[in-house]
Amino acid sequence: MRTGAIATAVAAMLCTYIVLVVTRADAAETLLSQGKPTTASSTENAGSPASNATDGNTGTRWSSAFSDPQWIQVDLGSTQTITRVALNWEAAYATAYQIQTSANGTTWTQIYATTTSTGGNQSLTVNGSGRYVRVNTTARATQYGVSLWEFQVYGGSTPSGCGTANVAQGKTATASSTENAGTPAASAFDGNNGTRWSSAASDPQWLQVDLGTTQAICGVTLNWEAAYATAFQIQTSTNGTTWTQIYGTTTGTGGVQDLTVTGSGRYVRINGTARATQWGYSLWEVQVRVQGAPPTTNDTPSSSPSQSPSQPPGNTVLLSYKKPGFASTSQNDSNCNPCTPDKAFDNDPASRWATNPTGGWVDPGWIYVDLGATAQIKQVVLQWDPAYAVSYQIQTSNDAANWTSIYNTTTGKGFKETLNVTGTGRYVRMYGTQRSNGYGYSLWEFKVYGTGGQPVQPPANPADPIFPATNLVWSDEFNTGTNVDTSKWTIDPGTGQNGEIQYYTNLENTSIQGGSLVIEARKQTLGGRDYTSGRINTSNKFSTQYGRVEARIKVPKGNGLWPAFWMMGTDFLTGRPWPYNGEIDIMEILGKNTNEIYSTLHAPAYNGGGGYGQKISTVDLSLDYHVYSTEWDSKHMTFRVDNQVILVADKDTVETTRGPWVYDHQFYLILNLAVGGDFPGPIDATTPFPSRMYVDYVRVYK
Repeated sequence: MRTGAIATAVAAMLCTYIVLVVTRADAAETLLSQGKPTTASSTENAGSPASNATDGNTGTRWSSAFSDPQWIQVDLGSTQTITRVALNWEAAYATAYQIQTSANGTTWTQIYATTTSTGGNQSLTVNGSGRYVRVNTTARATQYGVSLWEFQVYGGSTPSGCGTANVAQGKTATASSTENAGTPAASAFDGNNGTRWSSAASDPQWLQVDLGTTQAICGVTLNWEAAYATAFQIQTSTNGTTWTQIYGTTTGTGGVQDLTVTGSGRYVRINGTARATQWGYSLWEVQVRVQGAPPTTNDTPSSSPSQSPSQPPGNTVLLSYKKPGFASTSQNDSNCNPCTPDKAFDNDPASRWATNPTGGWVDPGWIYVDLGATAQIKQVVLQWDPAYAVSYQIQTSNDAANWTSIYNTTTGKGFKETLNVTGTGRYVRMYGTQRSNGYGYSLWEFKVYGTGGQPVQPPANPADPIFPATNLVWSDEFNTGTNVDTSKWTIDPGTGQNGEIQYYTNLENTSIQGGSLVIEARKQTLGGRDYTSGRINTSNKFSTQYGRVEARIKVPKGNGLWPAFWMMGTDFLTGRPWPYNGEIDIMEILGKNTNEIYSTLHAPAYNGGGGYGQKISTVDLSLDYHVYSTEWDSKHMTFRVDNQVILVADKDTVETTRGPWVYDHQFYLILNLAVGGDFPGPIDATTPFPSRMYVDYVRVYK
């Protein structure tokens, strides 16, 4: 949360900062645990079962009861050799735990133990065998239970044969130099033969890629531009510092070179020592192949299905939009204003119906819609607030007095429930008979699909972009003038939120220098604060719905510094409070650790410390410019630094595990450099002032 007051929005929530960390399996391993039967000592609630930790989805998790000890175990189906266990902890992690194996699920053998765990993403090399593998936790790090996004068990042997997949594509790339901003290192690993990396015109020069894990390298393909190397080496490294040569030549002829090599490493480097021309070195593409299959990964989006799992069947249409709603009670007060029945039928995922706390938090509770005429009902979609129904019925009626049940359950799970039903009637009702907690019933959306009725066509979303999007619709290259172009940007002075200690000035802390926007944080007393900085946005100048939004930025390093590139829903400007407008954080980096980047979504049901987000560890991002981007359409968002995926937020997954997707409308762009705050922590004597955030460009493509 970077705008507005947190307290009201999250007063009833238990907030821990949710961080998902990309995990990879080495090519020499087989993932044994995914989708296998998984059980646990306890679960916090129905939305966090044990199976969530082995489903391959880093947006779902298992969480336990709030006590010690706790355990989670997976049945691999047969006895297997175990070589590695990967644990992706949620913020509620264990400080002390053991990894145990068993042949029968009863007698256990310990193969790993710690009492000093720090959570996060842990990759543990182990040596053992068993059909069952268990994480047995004995001390929690927080007052909550223990929680795992993913629990992965690996085993098996090294596969034979050199793979054909390019494992370097989209990975983090760096170089000794670049000729200009248009030829960055990342261009040699983007899968696009029309983009390239080129170096300064001197010897030696190098280009390297981080594969993410140590792998067996068996092939490298170099697609040289006319400025090629006559002498170069292919080198590998496990740490990015100590290098081993696996190929070398002094008679390179350029063109496309398909090289068979033998070596291993996490990093692969092309080290050029003699140029063929007076120019530098230039590569259209570098491909790296590894022994056997490429590593399993959860960080690459699959192609979108032709039909989303939540789409209605057949030729049905949305019947309930803008239709009259009626309920047992409704809430309309300072805590939910208004939460009347019509809000469940307005196709607005950020508004909701709720029963009234005065006399309405009882069973039964109900809400129904008048479709205007008799309809054939085929599907009902319920997007629940945390106040959901465990037991309820979907009923139809022709007179709103006599009801027929067409669906019933006693095991409602909340979040998004898509119910394929068959029924006929003018009226459709959710009739709740058992609440999930001490509150009432509440629905963000209650959608009825079918044929007949008197449907009103809802406004259509813009067409989804086709990625890679290439139509540049807005940009600022920051290559003219001496300060911010106020025809493109709105200056946003004042104090910040979230415990920030700076005062944002009116253009005093921004400038254009050397083709970049500079946002400078200073130790300077102004506006009642002892530090100043800059914040600009495109409100009332430019907004977008969908597309590729990117910026090339160099961030500062220092405790308490907090550079960010993000977006806010434009309805914030017309009075809708945060987080109901939605917030898209493309990039947040904490100056105390510039090797990590966060991308996060904020909405009414997940915000502030509980935002739907992910971080990855990468190179030191303060040393050079990097491209931060999101590709956004009606089904998902994919966040990247350079071409390395940080987060894939799938709409259906978010709705079925966290809450409403509130991003199908216009958003405006924001750049700022905060000082201090709840997230980055305080500054200290080592924090450099002035500190500068450099922005080479901001671009939006459709």
